[in-house]
Amino acid sequence: MAASPANAAPGYTEVVARIARAAQAAGRPVGDVTLVAVSKQQPWEAVGPVLAAGHRVFGENRVQEALTRWADPPVPITLHLIGPLQTNKAREAVARFDVIETLDRDRLARALAEEIQRQGRSPRLYVQINTGEEPQKAGVAPSEADAFIARVRTEFGLSPEGLMCIPPAEEPAGPHFALLADIAARNGLARLSMGMSGDFETAIRFGATSVRVGSAVFGARA
Repeated sequence: MAASPANAAPGYTEVVARIARAAQAAGRPVGDVTLVAVSKQQPWEAVGPVLAAGHRVFGENRVQEALTRWADPPVPITLHLIGPLQTNKAREAVARFDVIETLDRDRLARALAEEIQRQGRSPRLYVQINTGEEPQKAGVAPSEADAFIARVRTEFGLSPEGLMCIPPAEEPAGPHFALLADIAARNGLARLSMGMSGDFETAIRFGATSVRVGSAVFGARA
């Protein structure tokens, strides 16, 4: 007997159930939280069963990898860019991605604004905040977030809908999620992309509207 889509993607099924339980425990409707299944560097043998199980929202780190993997998806999907974006890739990113989560500097805001105007296509935008102020990570420092968000809106004419963060691996994630929620609230941003395989339930407790989960859905990358 052939495996059902759910049985063929047990990690995905379990993550969906955990998201539902975490939302209910936080007193939130289950539908408030979107799972972004992080398919970066995963073989199609891992991605295909999740797609067959009905999932339609995926995240990729690199523009070129996404263009190759999702050149001709068998069904319509929503594609998030969750990795750093170089300005010379802005044209391809605007053309292919539905959500760009890593807006973090003026030069990139200008490039995206120009491409959005040129292409007539407007991906949803998130500002990435470097909540731990880690030098090796992309993102706006928390102390500079308000001013940057204001410039994105007034100088570049963009309308970000939310914020994204990646907390330091060695620190408790909760305070970073709380900080991101505070910045979003005072800037009138409704969406929070936060939480990965190891901490997405904590993120939901702090108000995440989307969680970016890879290994727990697909298994460890080779």
